[in-house]
Amino acid sequence: MNYFFITGTSRGIGNAIATQLLANPKNQVTGLSRTNSISHERFSFVEMDLSDEARVKNWNFPELKNADKICLVNNAGIIGAIYHAGKLEADDIAKAYQVNLVAPTVLTNSFLKKYSSISVKQIIINVSSGAGKNPIDGWSVYCATKAGLDMFTRTLAEELKIADKKHIYAFAVAPGVVDTSMQEEIRKSSSNDFSRIQTFIDYKNSHQLANPILIAEKYLSILELPEQFKDVIFSVKDI
Repeated sequence: MNYFFITGTSRGIGNAIATQLLANPKNQVTGLSRTNSISHERFSFVEMDLSDEARVKNWNFPELKNADKICLVNNAGIIGAIYHAGKLEADDIAKAYQVNLVAPTVLTNSFLKKYSSISVKQIIINVSSGAGKNPIDGWSVYCATKAGLDMFTRTLAEELKIADKKHIYAFAVAPGVVDTSMQEEIRKSSSNDFSRIQTFIDYKNSHQLANPILIAEKYLSILELPEQFKDVIFSVKDI
């Protein structure tokens, strides 16, 4: 049996990944999310708000029987408050760091503590963003958290290499501009706080936003054959 743990499965890319994985009778999927929209005999729902630090820290990965593959996809993320630095609320800053960087780091650490000694193929995918590589006004916190997630993943991959854990793969993969609820939030922001808002409105109006189902297929190709991907940080556009 192949086991997959995915955050943010209620909608968007996480939901599309989980749904497609469930088409294979050899896959068991666990979704960690605030709400659930999937009903399937091989799907388990764990109610988890990633902004709740204690909930994330205290949750334990389960014992697994007859595992052939074990995977963690840290998909959930928030854009957070879109304002220039100096106009942000401290609570909004802390929440974005918790959801986008602290939670996936804690979950990855817990995943490795539980399963790294098991000699089956394991894949960790952190859903990254081009914003982690390029400064975008109004998105300072989001950019910083995604840059941090990229560096955490790069360091993790280096540690796995040093420890000769060839059965464990770690990637940070950006999905590109996808038609999700995050894009809706971005389009509701003000041009005073985000100078590029018209560009993102145009993405929607000119049908340039990618379908989450098609993007999920790209992530599934990594989960299927991780050994084919030599880079740790890349975009689905590279697949």
